Amino acid sequence: MALGKFIKKRKHLIWWTENHDNLEDSAIVEAVLTNGDWDDVQKLIKTLGIKKVAKIFREKSRPSAAGRQNYPPKTKRYFSRYFDKYA
Repeated sequence: MALGKFIKKRKHLIWWTENHDNLEDSAIVEAVLTNGDWDDVQKLIKTLGIKKVAKIFREKSRPSAAGRQNYPPKTKRYFSRYFDKYA
């Protein structure tokens, strides 16, 4: 899996686990958009495709029934605009 190889090269983005093989795509997208640099974001988009990254981001940036979501406000604002324009 290409995404597994991608995140294994960037373990510092997901420091809370050592089980990189069983991570959901949404966890990887969140970690990269929140903790990665611009190069990491561009490589993620190249690996998954911009439409899939945007779809995952939009689904996970909406508050849950309990009112929770994990994206910081600046990250959410920036990538909402970015994906609206480019995806």
